[in-house]
Amino acid sequence: MSPAAWKFGCVLVLLLVTAGGTWKVQDWRYGKQLAEQVGLHQDDLDVISNAAAAQVRTDQDKRLALEQRLSASEQTHYKELSDAQKDQARLRDRLATSDLRLSVLLAEDPASSCSVPAGTEAGGVVHGGARARLDPAHAQRIVAITYTGDQGLIALAACQAYVREVSR
Repeated sequence: MSPAAWKFGCVLVLLLVTAGGTWKVQDWRYGKQLAEQVGLHQDDLDVISNAAAAQVRTDQDKRLALEQRLSASEQTHYKELSDAQKDQARLRDRLATSDLRLSVLLAEDPASSCSVPAGTEAGGVVHGGARARLDPAHAQRIVAITYTGDQGLIALAACQAYVREVSR
Protein backbone atom coordinates (compact mmCIF):
# COMPACT_ATOMS: atom_id res chain seq x y z
CA MET A 1 0.00 0.00 0.00
CA SER A 2 1.28 3.36 -0.89
CA PRO A 3 1.56 6.08 1.67
CA ALA A 4 -1.07 8.16 -0.18
CA ALA A 5 -3.54 5.31 -0.08
CA TRP A 6 -2.65 4.77 3.53
CA LYS A 7 -3.32 8.44 4.28
CA PHE A 8 -6.51 8.33 2.27
CA GLY A 9 -7.65 5.25 4.20
CA CYS A 10 -6.82 6.89 7.53
CA VAL A 11 -8.64 10.06 6.55
CA LEU A 12 -11.62 8.00 5.40
CA VAL A 13 -11.69 6.04 8.67
CA LEU A 14 -11.28 9.28 10.62
CA LEU A 15 -14.16 10.85 8.68
CA LEU A 16 -16.36 7.82 9.30
CA VAL A 17 -15.54 7.80 13.01
CA THR A 18 -16.17 11.55 13.23
CA ALA A 19 -19.43 11.28 11.30
CA GLY A 20 -20.54 8.38 13.48
CA GLY A 21 -19.61 10.33 16.62
CA THR A 22 -21.45 13.38 15.36
CA TRP A 23 -24.52 11.26 14.65
CA LYS A 24 -24.29 9.73 18.10
CA VAL A 25 -24.00 13.16 19.78
CA GLN A 26 -26.98 14.45 17.78
CA ASP A 27 -28.92 11.31 18.69
CA TRP A 28 -28.25 11.92 22.38
CA ARG A 29 -29.17 15.58 22.11
CA TYR A 30 -32.39 14.95 20.14
CA GLY A 31 -33.24 12.03 22.38
CA LYS A 32 -32.91 14.30 25.40
CA GLN A 33 -35.13 16.97 23.78
CA LEU A 34 -37.67 14.35 22.81
CA ALA A 35 -37.70 12.95 26.35
CA GLU A 36 -38.26 16.46 27.73
CA GLN A 37 -41.14 17.02 25.32
CA VAL A 38 -42.70 13.68 26.29
CA GLY A 39 -42.40 14.63 29.97
CA LEU A 40 -44.02 18.02 29.38
CA HIS A 41 -46.77 16.40 27.34
CA GLN A 42 -47.39 13.87 30.12
CA ASP A 43 -47.58 16.70 32.67
CA ASP A 44 -50.19 18.45 30.49
CA LEU A 45 -52.17 15.23 30.21
CA ASP A 46 -52.06 14.78 34.00
CA VAL A 47 -53.37 18.31 34.57
CA ILE A 48 -56.19 17.78 32.06
CA SER A 49 -57.05 14.41 33.57
CA ASN A 50 -57.16 15.84 37.12
CA ALA A 51 -59.37 18.73 35.98
CA ALA A 52 -61.77 16.32 34.25
CA ALA A 53 -61.92 14.08 37.33
CA ALA A 54 -62.64 17.10 39.55
CA GLN A 55 -65.42 18.19 37.18
CA VAL A 56 -66.94 14.69 37.26
CA ARG A 57 -66.84 14.65 41.07
CA THR A 58 -68.49 18.10 41.19
CA ASP A 59 -71.22 16.99 38.78
CA GLN A 60 -71.80 13.80 40.78
CA ASP A 61 -72.06 15.80 44.01
CA LYS A 62 -74.58 18.16 42.38
CA ARG A 63 -76.63 15.23 41.11
CA LEU A 64 -76.59 13.54 44.52
CA ALA A 65 -77.71 16.77 46.21
CA LEU A 66 -80.52 17.16 43.66
CA GLU A 67 -81.62 13.55 44.17
CA GLN A 68 -81.69 14.09 47.94
CA ARG A 69 -83.73 17.30 47.60
CA LEU A 70 -86.16 15.59 45.22
CA SER A 71 -86.48 12.64 47.60
CA ALA A 72 -87.25 14.98 50.49
CA SER A 73 -89.79 16.81 48.33
CA GLU A 74 -91.41 13.52 47.34
CA GLN A 75 -91.61 12.45 50.98
CA THR A 76 -93.22 15.77 51.88
CA HIS A 77 -95.71 15.37 49.03
CA TYR A 78 -96.54 11.83 50.13
CA LYS A 79 -97.04 12.98 53.74
CA GLU A 80 -99.32 15.84 52.68
CA LEU A 81 -101.35 13.49 50.48
CA SER A 82 -101.57 10.90 53.24
CA ASP A 83 -102.64 13.54 55.77
CA ALA A 84 -105.29 14.83 53.37
CA GLN A 85 -106.61 11.29 52.90
CA LYS A 86 -106.79 10.76 56.67
CA ASP A 87 -108.54 14.10 57.20
CA GLN A 88 -111.02 13.35 54.45
CA ALA A 89 -111.76 9.88 55.83
CA ARG A 90 -112.23 11.35 59.32
CA LEU A 91 -114.56 14.01 57.95
CA ARG A 92 -116.52 11.41 55.97
CA ASP A 93 -116.89 9.27 59.08
CA ARG A 94 -118.06 12.21 61.17
CA LEU A 95 -120.62 13.12 58.52
CA ALA A 96 -121.83 9.51 58.28
CA THR A 97 -122.34 9.22 62.04
CA SER A 98 -124.12 12.58 62.22
CA ASP A 99 -121.40 13.76 64.57
CA LEU A 100 -120.89 16.65 62.18
CA ARG A 101 -123.43 18.39 59.98
CA LEU A 102 -122.67 20.75 57.14
CA SER A 103 -124.82 23.84 56.81
CA VAL A 104 -124.98 26.81 54.51
CA LEU A 105 -125.65 30.42 55.30
CA LEU A 106 -128.98 31.49 53.88
CA ALA A 107 -129.24 34.70 51.98
CA GLU A 108 -131.57 37.11 53.65
CA ASP A 109 -133.78 38.22 50.83
CA PRO A 110 -137.27 39.22 52.04
CA ALA A 111 -138.61 39.08 48.49
CA SER A 112 -137.54 35.48 48.09
CA SER A 113 -140.27 32.92 48.31
CA CYS A 114 -137.86 30.06 48.95
CA SER A 115 -138.53 28.54 52.28
CA VAL A 116 -135.62 26.32 53.33
CA PRO A 117 -135.93 25.13 56.90
CA ALA A 118 -133.24 26.75 58.97
CA GLY A 119 -131.31 24.67 61.48
CA THR A 120 -131.78 26.24 64.86
CA GLU A 121 -129.61 25.07 67.66
CA ALA A 122 -129.19 26.72 71.00
CA GLY A 123 -125.50 25.80 71.17
CA GLY A 124 -124.49 27.20 67.78
CA VAL A 125 -121.32 29.26 67.56
CA VAL A 126 -122.23 31.11 64.38
CA HIS A 127 -123.92 34.39 65.05
CA GLY A 128 -125.80 36.19 62.37
CA GLY A 129 -127.94 34.94 59.53
CA ALA A 130 -130.00 31.82 59.37
CA ARG A 131 -128.34 28.57 58.32
CA ALA A 132 -129.75 25.49 56.64
CA ARG A 133 -128.35 21.99 57.23
CA LEU A 134 -127.36 19.95 54.22
CA ASP A 135 -128.53 16.41 53.67
CA PRO A 136 -125.72 13.97 54.70
CA ALA A 137 -125.59 12.49 51.16
CA HIS A 138 -125.04 15.95 49.69
CA ALA A 139 -122.46 16.70 52.36
CA GLN A 140 -120.60 13.47 51.43
CA ARG A 141 -120.53 14.53 47.77
CA ILE A 142 -119.25 17.98 48.68
CA VAL A 143 -116.51 16.45 50.82
CA ALA A 144 -115.55 14.11 47.95
CA ILE A 145 -115.34 17.07 45.55
CA THR A 146 -113.20 19.10 47.95
CA TYR A 147 -110.97 16.06 48.50
CA THR A 148 -110.39 15.75 44.75
CA GLY A 149 -109.54 19.46 44.68
CA ASP A 150 -107.17 19.05 47.61
CA GLN A 151 -105.43 16.18 45.82
CA GLY A 152 -105.05 18.36 42.73
CA LEU A 153 -103.58 21.23 44.75
CA ILE A 154 -101.15 18.90 46.52
CA ALA A 155 -100.07 17.39 43.20
CA LEU A 156 -99.64 20.87 41.71
CA ALA A 157 -97.49 21.94 44.67
CA ALA A 158 -95.38 18.80 44.25
CA CYS A 159 -94.90 19.51 40.53
CA GLN A 160 -93.93 23.10 41.24
CA ALA A 161 -91.44 22.00 43.89
CA TYR A 162 -89.96 19.48 41.42
CA VAL A 163 -89.57 22.13 38.71
CA ARG A 164 -87.97 24.55 41.19
CA GLU A 165 -85.44 21.92 42.29
CA VAL A 166 -84.59 20.74 38.78
CA SER A 167 -84.24 24.26 37.39
CA ARG A 168 -81.75 25.35 40.07
